Amino acid sequence: MTDGINWQKSSFSGADNNQSCVELAPHRGAIVMRESDEPDVVVTTSVAKLRAFILGVKAGEFDHLL
Repeated sequence: MTDGINWQKSSFSGADNNQSCVELAPHRGAIVMRESDEPDVVVTTSVAKLRAFILGVKAGEFDHLL
């Protein structure tokens, strides 16, 4: 499933390609996500759900988890 997908990671992940991070990509009208150290495990979500999550992160709703 992950062949041909152009994965993107945050610039906050660092320049080291061996560093574990979450990667995202658009795929067939949805958003797919994976952890770089477990590339075969892929989660699919909608653009709307990801947008709501990102807005929550920006608003600080998940700060208590860090």
